[in-house]
Amino acid sequence: MRTVKEVSELTGISVRTLHYYDEIGLFVPTVVSEAGYRLYDDKALERLQQILFFREFDMPLKEIKNIMENPDLDKNQLLQSQKQVLVLKKERLERIIASIDDILKGENKMNFEIFSKADIEQLYNAMVENMPEKKKADFIEKYGSMEQYKEHFMDSASGEKAQKNFAKLVEWYGDKNSVLAAGTNPENSQIMEAYSKRSEAVMQKLAARMGADVQSFQVKEIVGELDFVFKQLYQMKDVTGMMLEMADMYKNDTDFQRKNDEIYGAGSTQYIGEAIEAFYK
Repeated sequence: MRTVKEVSELTGISVRTLHYYDEIGLFVPTVVSEAGYRLYDDKALERLQQILFFREFDMPLKEIKNIMENPDLDKNQLLQSQKQVLVLKKERLERIIASIDDILKGENKMNFEIFSKADIEQLYNAMVENMPEKKKADFIEKYGSMEQYKEHFMDSASGEKAQKNFAKLVEWYGDKNSVLAAGTNPENSQIMEAYSKRSEAVMQKLAARMGADVQSFQVKEIVGELDFVFKQLYQMKDVTGMMLEMADMYKNDTDFQRKNDEIYGAGSTQYIGEAIEAFYK
């Protein structure tokens, strides 16, 4: 058994933080001695290690607690997913370091090219590989064959509008290689599907708050949850740019508002946009 002080020295987490984790039920001691000392066994330390892994992704403590207490969630599978995200970030940092080395040597090789035909085909192949059969059948019915759909996809993705969208992705992810990595190395499909469903549920919660002050804690808490979900869904550390673009569309795109209001209710799309904008600005 280890005391709070010993756990603090072992992990680098302050005693005060460990006490707080106990107060919220996230990391409780194995036993409390008659003298009132918190004591932890090795199993408890394994739980703390998992908590620290999740904290590396700026995951709110409330979310970590829900994950740790959910018997239906495969924590190992989720950790594998998070590991893949870390590997992508590691590779990106290595590219940045290499670019800085080149600049210091006077050899600036930084590449700001938007997606080439080869890049687009790489994304297409990854998309088709992970596409449900029903979706493929829909495309075949609409375009005649997957070959014809590929031709349509390649033409559309090479257009000026699509290239501008690719430029936005590069801006949000930090570089082109990170966009390609996210697009061609999708996370476990079940986990991504779960995050997609959760983002839909959060949008519903936000729409249900319509009329409430967008600066209120209750509304910002919901947008904060959406921020976390989108970071995981899109494998991005910072989704601010993407979310502000989305808020602008929600507020100003009348065609989108009309279609989206059919889902969430009249006026909800405008409200959601204002709530997202208020959170990030």
